Amino acid sequence: MTMLSFRRRLAMVHFAVVSLVMAVVAAVGIWAFSTDLRGDLDDAILALAELESGMLAVAEPGTPAVVHEAARNRGPSYARVDRLVQVVDKDGQVVARSANMGSATLPVPADLRAQLVGGGPLYEDLERFAGEPTRVVSVPVPNRPDLMAVQVAASLEDLNHAVASAGVMMLLLTVVLILALGIAGELLTRRVFNAIDDIVEQARRIGQRNLASRLPHPGVPDEIGRLVDTLNEMLDRLERGIEAQRNFTADASHELRSPLSRLRAELEIALRRPRDAASYVETLHSALDEVESLTLLVEELLVLARLDAGQERGEMESLSLADLVRETMRRMAPVARQRQVVLTVSEGADVQAVSARVPVQLALTNLIDNAIKYSPQGGAVNVSLLADAAAREAIVRVTDDGPGIEPSDLPHLFERFYRGARAREAAAGLGLGLSLAQAVMHAHGARLEAGNAPGGGARFDLRLPMVAAG
Repeated sequence: MTMLSFRRRLAMVHFAVVSLVMAVVAAVGIWAFSTDLRGDLDDAILALAELESGMLAVAEPGTPAVVHEAARNRGPSYARVDRLVQVVDKDGQVVARSANMGSATLPVPADLRAQLVGGGPLYEDLERFAGEPTRVVSVPVPNRPDLMAVQVAASLEDLNHAVASAGVMMLLLTVVLILALGIAGELLTRRVFNAIDDIVEQARRIGQRNLASRLPHPGVPDEIGRLVDTLNEMLDRLERGIEAQRNFTADASHELRSPLSRLRAELEIALRRPRDAASYVETLHSALDEVESLTLLVEELLVLARLDAGQERGEMESLSLADLVRETMRRMAPVARQRQVVLTVSEGADVQAVSARVPVQLALTNLIDNAIKYSPQGGAVNVSLLADAAAREAIVRVTDDGPGIEPSDLPHLFERFYRGARAREAAAGLGLGLSLAQAVMHAHGARLEAGNAPGGGARFDLRLPMVAAG
Protein backbone atom coordinates (compact mmCIF):
# COMPACT_ATOMS: atom_id res chain seq x y z
CA MET A 1 0.00 0.00 0.00
CA THR A 2 1.50 3.31 -1.09
CA MET A 3 1.65 5.85 1.70
CA LEU A 4 0.47 9.34 0.82
CA SER A 5 3.01 12.13 1.05
CA PHE A 6 2.85 14.54 3.98
CA ARG A 7 1.79 17.29 1.58
CA ARG A 8 -1.19 15.25 0.38
CA ARG A 9 -2.15 14.22 3.90
CA LEU A 10 -1.96 17.85 5.01
CA ALA A 11 -4.11 18.94 2.05
CA MET A 12 -6.69 16.23 2.80
CA VAL A 13 -6.82 17.13 6.49
CA HIS A 14 -7.13 20.83 5.59
CA PHE A 15 -9.96 20.09 3.13
CA ALA A 16 -11.76 17.84 5.62
CA VAL A 17 -11.50 20.38 8.46
CA VAL A 18 -12.66 23.27 6.24
CA SER A 19 -15.56 21.18 4.90
CA LEU A 20 -16.62 20.13 8.40
CA VAL A 21 -16.44 23.69 9.73
CA MET A 22 -18.37 25.10 6.78
CA ALA A 23 -21.00 22.33 7.04
CA VAL A 24 -21.50 23.07 10.73
CA VAL A 25 -21.68 26.82 10.05
CA ALA A 26 -24.19 26.27 7.22
CA ALA A 27 -26.36 23.95 9.35
CA VAL A 28 -26.34 26.39 12.29
CA GLY A 29 -27.09 29.28 9.94
CA ILE A 30 -30.04 27.50 8.34
CA TRP A 31 -31.38 26.46 11.73
CA ALA A 32 -31.08 30.02 13.08
CA PHE A 33 -32.73 31.48 9.96
CA SER A 34 -35.61 29.00 10.10
CA THR A 35 -36.09 29.55 13.83
CA ASP A 36 -36.13 33.31 13.36
CA LEU A 37 -38.72 33.12 10.55
CA ARG A 38 -40.95 30.76 12.53
CA GLY A 39 -40.66 33.05 15.53
CA ASP A 40 -41.77 36.04 13.44
CA LEU A 41 -44.70 34.06 12.04
CA ASP A 42 -45.72 32.87 15.51
CA ASP A 43 -45.58 36.44 16.80
CA ALA A 44 -47.75 37.67 13.91
CA ILE A 45 -50.52 35.07 14.25
CA LEU A 46 -50.43 35.33 18.06
CA ALA A 47 -50.89 39.11 17.83
CA LEU A 48 -53.92 38.65 15.55
CA ALA A 49 -55.37 35.91 17.79
CA GLU A 50 -54.99 38.08 20.90
CA LEU A 51 -56.54 41.04 19.10
CA GLU A 52 -59.60 38.97 18.12
CA SER A 53 -59.80 37.46 21.59
CA GLY A 54 -59.66 40.86 23.23
CA MET A 55 -62.37 42.28 20.99
CA LEU A 56 -64.64 39.31 21.76
CA ALA A 57 -63.93 39.63 25.48
CA VAL A 58 -65.22 43.22 25.66
CA ALA A 59 -68.42 42.44 23.75
CA GLU A 60 -71.71 42.10 25.65
CA PRO A 61 -72.42 38.56 26.90
CA GLY A 62 -74.68 36.70 24.54
CA THR A 63 -73.54 38.80 21.58
CA PRO A 64 -73.01 36.55 18.55
CA ALA A 65 -69.32 35.90 17.86
CA VAL A 66 -67.93 37.48 14.75
CA VAL A 67 -64.51 37.74 13.14
CA HIS A 68 -63.43 41.36 12.80
CA GLU A 69 -62.10 41.69 9.29
CA ALA A 70 -60.84 44.79 7.56
CA ALA A 71 -63.05 46.25 4.85
CA ARG A 72 -62.03 45.28 1.34
CA ASN A 73 -62.05 46.84 -2.08
CA ARG A 74 -61.19 50.32 -0.87
CA GLY A 75 -58.33 50.94 -3.21
CA PRO A 76 -55.09 49.26 -4.24
CA SER A 77 -53.24 47.32 -1.48
CA TYR A 78 -50.27 44.99 -1.43
CA ALA A 79 -51.39 43.40 1.85
CA ARG A 80 -51.98 39.67 1.58
CA VAL A 81 -55.00 38.10 3.25
CA ASP A 82 -53.17 34.94 4.33
CA ARG A 83 -54.46 34.56 7.90
CA LEU A 84 -57.35 32.23 8.63
CA VAL A 85 -59.41 33.04 11.76
CA GLN A 86 -62.15 31.05 13.47
CA VAL A 87 -63.92 31.25 16.83
CA VAL A 88 -64.75 28.08 18.80
CA ASP A 89 -67.54 27.97 21.40
CA LYS A 90 -67.54 26.13 24.71
CA ASP A 91 -68.75 22.94 23.03
CA GLY A 92 -65.92 22.91 20.51
CA GLN A 93 -68.09 24.06 17.64
CA VAL A 94 -66.95 26.72 15.17
CA VAL A 95 -69.32 29.67 15.54
CA ALA A 96 -67.51 32.22 13.40
CA ARG A 97 -64.75 32.26 10.80
CA SER A 98 -63.05 34.66 8.43
CA ALA A 99 -64.43 35.06 4.94
CA ASN A 100 -61.29 33.70 3.31
CA MET A 101 -61.94 30.29 4.88
CA GLY A 102 -65.08 29.72 2.85
CA SER A 103 -66.93 26.72 4.22
CA ALA A 104 -63.81 25.04 5.62
CA THR A 105 -62.96 24.90 9.30
CA LEU A 106 -59.69 24.41 11.14
CA PRO A 107 -59.52 21.14 13.08
CA VAL A 108 -60.34 21.58 16.78
CA PRO A 109 -58.45 19.20 19.12
CA ALA A 110 -60.73 17.23 21.42
CA ASP A 111 -58.70 18.26 24.47
CA LEU A 112 -58.32 21.91 23.47
CA ARG A 113 -60.01 23.17 26.65
CA ALA A 114 -57.66 21.13 28.82
CA GLN A 115 -54.64 22.40 26.94
CA LEU A 116 -55.73 26.03 27.32
CA VAL A 117 -56.23 25.79 31.10
CA GLY A 118 -53.01 27.68 31.77
CA GLY A 119 -54.19 30.63 29.69
CA GLY A 120 -51.24 30.57 27.35
CA PRO A 121 -51.26 30.12 23.57
CA LEU A 122 -51.22 26.65 22.02
CA TYR A 123 -49.29 26.11 18.77
CA GLU A 124 -49.58 23.16 16.40
CA ASP A 125 -48.59 22.34 12.83
CA LEU A 126 -50.93 20.88 10.21
CA GLU A 127 -49.25 18.92 7.45
CA ARG A 128 -51.91 19.92 4.92
CA PHE A 129 -54.75 22.41 5.11
CA ALA A 130 -56.11 23.90 1.93
CA GLY A 131 -53.23 22.22 0.16
CA GLU A 132 -50.46 23.88 2.19
CA PRO A 133 -48.58 23.20 5.43
CA THR A 134 -50.17 25.36 8.11
CA ARG A 135 -49.24 26.83 11.51
CA VAL A 136 -52.15 27.29 13.97
CA VAL A 137 -52.26 29.15 17.28
CA SER A 138 -55.17 28.88 19.75
CA VAL A 139 -55.76 31.43 22.56
CA PRO A 140 -58.58 31.43 25.16
CA VAL A 141 -61.30 34.13 25.22
CA PRO A 142 -61.46 35.70 28.70
CA ASN A 143 -64.75 36.76 30.31
CA ARG A 144 -66.81 34.76 27.77
CA PRO A 145 -68.00 31.46 29.24
CA ASP A 146 -69.82 30.74 26.00
CA LEU A 147 -66.62 30.89 23.94
CA MET A 148 -63.61 28.61 24.24
CA ALA A 149 -60.91 29.95 21.93
CA VAL A 150 -59.86 31.96 18.94
CA GLN A 151 -57.75 30.12 16.37
CA VAL A 152 -55.55 31.83 13.79
CA ALA A 153 -53.73 29.93 11.06
CA ALA A 154 -51.07 30.92 8.57
CA SER A 155 -49.47 29.09 5.67
CA LEU A 156 -45.92 27.79 6.11
CA GLU A 157 -45.40 27.57 2.35
CA ASP A 158 -43.56 30.89 2.00
CA LEU A 159 -41.50 30.20 5.10
CA ASN A 160 -40.48 26.77 3.83
CA HIS A 161 -39.60 28.25 0.43
CA ALA A 162 -37.51 30.95 2.10
CA VAL A 163 -35.69 28.38 4.24
CA ALA A 164 -35.11 26.15 1.19
CA SER A 165 -33.81 29.08 -0.86
CA ALA A 166 -31.53 30.10 2.01
CA GLY A 167 -30.31 26.51 2.24
CA VAL A 168 -29.48 26.44 -1.46
CA MET A 169 -27.68 29.76 -1.20
CA MET A 170 -25.81 28.61 1.90
CA LEU A 171 -24.86 25.38 0.14
CA LEU A 172 -23.54 27.26 -2.89
CA LEU A 173 -21.68 29.69 -0.62
CA THR A 174 -20.22 26.79 1.34
CA VAL A 175 -19.05 25.03 -1.82
CA VAL A 176 -17.51 28.26 -3.15
CA LEU A 177 -15.76 28.96 0.16
CA ILE A 178 -14.50 25.38 0.44
CA LEU A 179 -13.13 25.52 -3.09
CA ALA A 180 -11.58 28.96 -2.51
CA LEU A 181 -10.01 27.94 0.79
CA GLY A 182 -8.92 24.63 -0.68
CA ILE A 183 -7.22 26.33 -3.64
CA ALA A 184 -5.64 28.93 -1.34
CA GLY A 185 -4.45 26.21 1.02
CA GLU A 186 -3.06 24.16 -1.86
CA LEU A 187 -1.19 27.16 -3.26
CA LEU A 188 0.18 28.03 0.18
CA THR A 189 1.24 24.48 1.01
CA ARG A 190 2.74 24.08 -2.45
CA ARG A 191 4.78 27.23 -1.93
CA VAL A 192 5.92 26.12 1.52
CA PHE A 193 6.74 22.56 0.48
CA ASN A 194 8.47 23.71 -2.70
CA ALA A 195 10.72 25.82 -0.49
CA ILE A 196 11.29 22.80 1.78
CA ASP A 197 11.97 20.59 -1.27
CA ASP A 198 14.57 23.13 -2.42
CA ILE A 199 16.19 23.00 1.01
CA VAL A 200 16.16 19.18 0.96
CA GLU A 201 17.67 19.13 -2.55
CA GLN A 202 20.39 21.59 -1.56
CA ALA A 203 21.08 19.66 1.66
CA ARG A 204 21.48 16.40 -0.31
CA ARG A 205 24.19 18.02 -2.43
CA ILE A 206 26.21 18.95 0.65
CA GLY A 207 28.63 16.22 1.71
CA GLN A 208 32.03 15.92 3.34
CA ARG A 209 33.70 17.21 0.19
CA ASN A 210 31.75 20.48 0.13
CA LEU A 211 30.83 21.13 3.76
CA ALA A 212 31.65 24.79 3.24
CA SER A 213 28.49 25.13 1.10
CA ARG A 214 25.42 26.58 2.76
CA LEU A 215 21.69 26.52 2.08
CA PRO A 216 20.39 29.62 0.25
CA HIS A 217 18.43 31.92 2.53
CA PRO A 218 14.95 32.95 1.27
CA GLY A 219 15.59 36.51 2.46
CA VAL A 220 12.56 36.61 4.76
CA PRO A 221 12.84 35.95 8.53
CA ASP A 222 9.83 33.62 8.57
CA GLU A 223 9.63 29.96 9.60
CA ILE A 224 11.45 28.82 6.44
CA GLY A 225 14.10 31.48 7.01
CA ARG A 226 14.60 30.33 10.61
CA LEU A 227 14.79 26.72 9.43
CA VAL A 228 17.50 27.64 6.92
CA ASP A 229 19.40 29.61 9.58
CA THR A 230 19.22 26.65 11.97
CA LEU A 231 20.40 24.19 9.32
CA ASN A 232 23.25 26.48 8.30
CA GLU A 233 24.31 26.80 11.94
CA MET A 234 24.22 23.02 12.21
CA LEU A 235 26.37 22.78 9.05
CA ASP A 236 28.82 25.23 10.64
CA ARG A 237 29.10 22.99 13.68
CA LEU A 238 29.43 19.87 11.52
CA GLU A 239 32.12 21.50 9.41
CA ARG A 240 34.09 22.54 12.48
CA GLY A 241 33.65 19.10 14.04
CA ILE A 242 34.68 17.18 10.92
CA GLU A 243 37.60 19.55 10.32
CA ALA A 244 38.73 19.02 13.92
CA GLN A 245 38.32 15.27 13.43
CA ARG A 246 40.39 15.37 10.25
CA ASN A 247 43.11 17.39 11.93
CA PHE A 248 42.99 15.14 14.96
CA THR A 249 43.24 12.00 12.81
CA ALA A 250 46.08 13.45 10.75
CA ASP A 251 47.97 14.60 13.84
CA ALA A 252 47.41 11.31 15.63
CA SER A 253 48.57 9.38 12.57
CA HIS A 254 51.69 11.53 12.41
CA GLU A 255 52.45 11.15 16.10
CA LEU A 256 51.89 7.39 15.94
CA ARG A 257 53.97 6.99 12.79
CA SER A 258 57.11 8.61 14.25
CA PRO A 259 57.64 6.25 17.23
CA LEU A 260 56.56 3.26 15.13
CA SER A 261 59.10 4.19 12.45
CA ARG A 262 61.85 4.58 15.06
CA LEU A 263 60.89 1.27 16.68
CA ARG A 264 60.92 -0.52 13.35
CA ALA A 265 64.26 1.02 12.36
CA GLU A 266 65.90 -0.02 15.65
CA LEU A 267 64.60 -3.57 15.34
CA GLU A 268 65.69 -3.85 11.69
CA ILE A 269 69.18 -2.60 12.55
CA ALA A 270 69.41 -5.08 15.43
CA LEU A 271 68.47 -7.96 13.09
CA ARG A 272 70.85 -7.13 10.23
CA ARG A 273 73.82 -8.93 11.81
CA PRO A 274 74.63 -10.79 14.98
CA ARG A 275 75.41 -8.55 17.96
CA ASP A 276 76.52 -9.02 21.54
CA ALA A 277 74.08 -9.25 24.43
CA ALA A 278 74.72 -5.67 25.57
CA SER A 279 73.71 -4.29 22.13
CA TYR A 280 70.49 -6.32 22.18
CA VAL A 281 69.69 -5.13 25.72
CA GLU A 282 70.26 -1.50 24.66
CA THR A 283 68.03 -1.98 21.61
CA LEU A 284 65.30 -3.56 23.76
CA HIS A 285 65.45 -0.69 26.26
CA SER A 286 65.11 1.80 23.41
CA ALA A 287 62.21 -0.18 21.97
CA LEU A 288 60.57 -0.30 25.41
CA ASP A 289 60.82 3.50 25.67
CA GLU A 290 59.10 3.82 22.30
CA VAL A 291 56.39 1.35 23.37
CA GLU A 292 55.80 3.31 26.59
CA SER A 293 55.52 6.51 24.55
CA LEU A 294 53.00 4.81 22.25
CA THR A 295 51.05 3.45 25.23
CA LEU A 296 50.86 6.93 26.79
CA LEU A 297 49.72 8.42 23.48
CA VAL A 298 47.01 5.79 23.00
CA GLU A 299 45.76 6.23 26.58
CA GLU A 300 45.58 9.99 26.18
CA LEU A 301 43.74 9.60 22.86
CA LEU A 302 41.24 7.27 24.54
CA VAL A 303 40.66 9.78 27.35
CA LEU A 304 40.10 12.56 24.82
CA ALA A 305 37.70 10.37 22.85
CA ARG A 306 35.70 9.59 26.01
CA LEU A 307 35.64 13.29 26.90
CA ASP A 308 34.34 14.15 23.45
CA ALA A 309 31.61 11.53 23.90
CA GLY A 310 30.69 12.93 27.34
CA GLN A 311 31.65 9.67 29.10
CA GLU A 312 34.67 10.81 31.13
CA ARG A 313 33.11 12.49 34.13
CA GLY A 314 34.12 12.03 37.75
CA GLU A 315 31.98 12.57 40.82
CA MET A 316 31.90 16.21 41.93
CA GLU A 317 33.03 16.84 45.51
CA SER A 318 34.55 19.45 47.81
CA LEU A 319 38.35 19.34 47.51
CA SER A 320 41.11 20.70 49.71
CA LEU A 321 43.48 22.08 47.09
CA ALA A 322 46.38 22.34 49.57
CA ASP A 323 46.22 18.58 50.25
CA LEU A 324 45.85 17.84 46.54
CA VAL A 325 48.86 19.99 45.65
CA ARG A 326 51.07 18.44 48.35
CA GLU A 327 50.13 14.93 47.22
CA THR A 328 50.85 15.74 43.56
CA MET A 329 54.18 17.37 44.43
CA ARG A 330 55.27 14.24 46.36
CA ARG A 331 54.53 12.08 43.30
CA MET A 332 56.37 14.43 40.95
CA ALA A 333 59.41 14.86 43.22
CA PRO A 334 61.40 11.93 41.66
CA VAL A 335 60.90 13.35 38.17
CA ALA A 336 62.06 16.79 39.35
CA ARG A 337 65.16 15.35 41.07
CA GLN A 338 66.09 13.42 37.93
CA ARG A 339 66.05 16.67 35.91
CA GLN A 340 67.61 18.65 38.81
CA VAL A 341 64.58 20.96 39.09
CA VAL A 342 63.45 22.35 42.45
CA LEU A 343 59.75 22.10 43.34
CA THR A 344 58.36 24.78 45.68
CA VAL A 345 54.86 25.36 47.07
CA SER A 346 53.29 28.67 48.14
CA GLU A 347 50.16 27.40 49.81
CA GLY A 348 48.79 30.43 51.65
CA ALA A 349 45.33 29.78 53.05
CA ASP A 350 43.71 26.46 52.23
CA VAL A 351 41.16 26.93 49.43
CA GLN A 352 38.18 24.62 48.99
CA ALA A 353 37.02 23.94 45.41
CA VAL A 354 34.18 21.95 43.85
CA SER A 355 35.32 19.41 41.24
CA ALA A 356 36.29 15.75 40.76
CA ARG A 357 39.52 14.62 42.47
CA VAL A 358 41.01 12.39 39.76
CA PRO A 359 40.56 14.86 36.83
CA VAL A 360 42.01 17.75 38.88
CA GLN A 361 44.95 15.56 39.87
CA LEU A 362 45.49 14.55 36.24
CA ALA A 363 45.44 18.17 35.07
CA LEU A 364 47.76 19.31 37.86
CA THR A 365 50.18 16.44 37.17
CA ASN A 366 50.29 17.39 33.48
CA LEU A 367 50.98 21.05 34.32
CA ILE A 368 53.78 20.24 36.77
CA ASP A 369 55.28 17.65 34.41
CA ASN A 370 55.19 20.21 31.60
CA ALA A 371 56.86 22.82 33.80
CA ILE A 372 59.60 20.36 34.83
CA LYS A 373 60.32 19.34 31.22
CA TYR A 374 60.65 22.93 30.01
CA SER A 375 62.69 24.20 32.98
CA PRO A 376 66.51 24.18 32.68
CA GLN A 377 68.68 22.15 35.07
CA GLY A 378 68.87 23.97 38.38
CA GLY A 379 65.61 25.81 37.63
CA ALA A 380 62.53 25.91 39.82
CA VAL A 381 58.84 25.14 39.46
CA ASN A 382 56.51 26.90 41.88
CA VAL A 383 52.90 25.98 42.69
CA SER A 384 50.81 28.58 44.53
CA LEU A 385 47.22 28.68 45.78
CA LEU A 386 45.12 31.82 45.24
CA ALA A 387 41.49 32.82 45.59
CA ASP A 388 39.55 35.12 43.23
CA ALA A 389 36.70 36.29 45.48
CA ALA A 390 35.04 38.38 42.77
CA ALA A 391 34.79 35.44 40.37
CA ARG A 392 34.24 32.89 43.16
CA GLU A 393 37.12 30.82 41.80
CA ALA A 394 40.00 28.95 43.41
CA ILE A 395 43.28 29.21 41.46
CA VAL A 396 46.21 26.77 41.34
CA ARG A 397 49.08 28.62 39.63
CA VAL A 398 52.08 26.75 38.20
CA THR A 399 55.14 28.78 37.07
CA ASP A 400 58.51 27.62 35.73
CA ASP A 401 61.92 29.00 34.70
CA GLY A 402 61.62 27.80 31.12
CA PRO A 403 61.74 29.76 27.86
CA GLY A 404 58.14 30.97 28.24
CA ILE A 405 55.45 31.01 25.59
CA GLU A 406 55.67 32.89 22.30
CA PRO A 407 52.70 35.29 21.83
CA SER A 408 51.95 33.60 18.49
CA ASP A 409 51.67 30.24 20.25
CA LEU A 410 49.18 31.35 22.93
CA PRO A 411 45.98 31.04 20.79
CA HIS A 412 46.93 27.47 19.79
CA LEU A 413 48.44 26.26 23.05
CA PHE A 414 45.54 23.99 24.02
CA GLU A 415 45.03 22.51 20.55
CA ARG A 416 45.71 18.82 20.24
CA PHE A 417 49.22 17.90 19.05
CA TYR A 418 50.20 21.56 18.86
CA ARG A 419 53.79 22.27 19.88
CA GLY A 420 55.46 25.64 19.44
CA ALA A 421 59.02 26.13 18.24
CA ARG A 422 60.41 26.67 21.76
CA ALA A 423 58.61 23.57 23.02
CA ARG A 424 60.12 21.44 20.26
CA GLU A 425 63.60 22.69 21.09
CA ALA A 426 63.21 22.41 24.86
CA ALA A 427 61.82 18.90 25.33
CA ALA A 428 60.27 15.93 23.66
CA GLY A 429 56.52 15.42 23.93
CA LEU A 430 53.34 14.44 22.17
CA GLY A 431 51.51 17.77 22.28
CA LEU A 432 48.52 16.25 24.08
CA GLY A 433 49.18 17.11 27.73
CA LEU A 434 47.76 20.62 27.78
CA SER A 435 44.83 19.83 25.50
CA LEU A 436 43.99 16.82 27.67
CA ALA A 437 44.17 18.89 30.86
CA GLN A 438 41.99 21.61 29.34
CA ALA A 439 39.42 19.09 28.07
CA VAL A 440 39.26 17.32 31.45
CA MET A 441 38.77 20.61 33.28
CA HIS A 442 36.09 21.84 30.89
CA ALA A 443 34.19 18.61 31.44
CA HIS A 444 34.18 19.31 35.20
CA GLY A 445 33.31 23.00 35.30
CA ALA A 446 36.87 24.35 35.46
CA ARG A 447 39.33 25.84 32.97
CA LEU A 448 42.99 26.50 32.23
CA GLU A 449 44.59 29.84 31.40
CA ALA A 450 48.12 30.28 30.06
CA GLY A 451 50.51 33.20 29.92
CA ASN A 452 54.06 34.32 30.77
CA ALA A 453 55.21 35.11 34.30
CA PRO A 454 56.52 38.66 34.88
CA GLY A 455 60.01 37.36 35.70
CA GLY A 456 60.15 35.01 32.73
CA GLY A 457 58.96 31.47 32.17
CA ALA A 458 55.45 30.15 31.58
CA ARG A 459 52.50 30.54 33.92
CA PHE A 460 49.43 28.30 33.98
CA ASP A 461 46.34 28.99 36.10
CA LEU A 462 43.98 26.15 36.92
CA ARG A 463 40.67 27.86 37.85
CA LEU A 464 38.01 25.88 39.73
CA PRO A 465 34.69 26.98 41.28
CA MET A 466 35.00 27.67 45.01
CA VAL A 467 32.82 26.06 47.65
CA ALA A 468 29.88 28.36 48.41
CA ALA A 469 30.17 30.14 51.74
CA GLY A 470 27.86 29.04 54.55
